[in-house]
Amino acid sequence: MDIAIRAIVLYLFVLFVMRIVGRRELSSLTAIDLVLLIVMGDAIQQGLTQDDYSVTGAVIVISTFAVLQVGSSYLGYRFKGIRSVLEGRPVVLIDDGRLVDQNLRRQRLTPDDVAEEMRLQQIASFDDVQWAILEVNGRISFIEKSGGE
Repeated sequence: MDIAIRAIVLYLFVLFVMRIVGRRELSSLTAIDLVLLIVMGDAIQQGLTQDDYSVTGAVIVISTFAVLQVGSSYLGYRFKGIRSVLEGRPVVLIDDGRLVDQNLRRQRLTPDDVAEEMRLQQIASFDDVQWAILEVNGRISFIEKSGGE
């Protein structure tokens, strides 16, 4: 039972850390991010199982994580308020060709970050964008202005 309680606590902690880190950072992993994730995984494993290297201990931890993940997914599906806490909400970064500075600061993004994503999607200028939206998965969606404007 001790292993299951540690798994629950660490699951909640990792969920909290992932929400704090921000969706943009999680969507674009660099080499150092990958190394840090591996180190975090090792540190979490030590906190989960301590000196228990048994198969039973591993099954308990994995089962607990699976139940928590399915449970949080179901709660997010059933309750919109919980979904926004677990997953976040899309954030408008550009509105009618103008950067929304407050949202950029909140998401720790620079205009250069947005411009880079625009170039990757073959968009030349902020003036060409009706809306840019940072999605909950960390990607930026661009809706270009229609040709008549």
